[in-house]
Amino acid sequence: MTDTDQDGLGLPDGAFARIDAEDDALFYEPPRLVYHIDDHAVAALTGFYRRVLRPGGAILDLMSSWVSHLPQDIAYAEVIAHGMNAEELTANPRLARFFLQNLNRDPVLPLADDSVDAATICVSIQYLQQPVAVLREVARVLRPGGLVAISFSNRCFWTKAVAVWRALDDAGHARLVERYLQHAGFTAVATHTLSEWIEDEQDPLIVVVGYAPGT
Repeated sequence: MTDTDQDGLGLPDGAFARIDAEDDALFYEPPRLVYHIDDHAVAALTGFYRRVLRPGGAILDLMSSWVSHLPQDIAYAEVIAHGMNAEELTANPRLARFFLQNLNRDPVLPLADDSVDAATICVSIQYLQQPVAVLREVARVLRPGGLVAISFSNRCFWTKAVAVWRALDDAGHARLVERYLQHAGFTAVATHTLSEWIEDEQDPLIVVVGYAPGT
């Protein structure tokens, strides 16, 4: 994959290469019913969702798992999830429905235009090899003015993270995700640091938010 595939991001060839180039389906076949961030970061993310996700809205939880970190006391019209492991998604009590899809092979979402109010991507953006293409699809399915919240920490499956992610620190990750969103057409892109890193005590948690064009 070359930088020409990434719509002018200006990244070098190999930026989206991975150490483990095997089919993602093999890697994600075993269910992982664990948190990928610590309890402090989970609480910070849930609190952020409480502030920015409108009650009663339709939520797309992209690259999801057995937990979506949504506030348990807030009802949404529908939570639609995407993932790679059916057992994990079946175990998620917040989901109305889900679909399985390898976004690195096919970034086109099987959802109608303007069909969801908000989208979330939790600690998974680092695995996308076509991030701009995927985020343009997110913009398509969001209603005008709908937001996407992309969260990440300093943990990842190292062999599956793309090369550009592996080369950057947390601040670099935030700038990279901002560029993804801007190139995908999102507006009012902003970074929020929800949890600072304290070695051996506390995971960092950063969220980059963007809004789909429209009012």
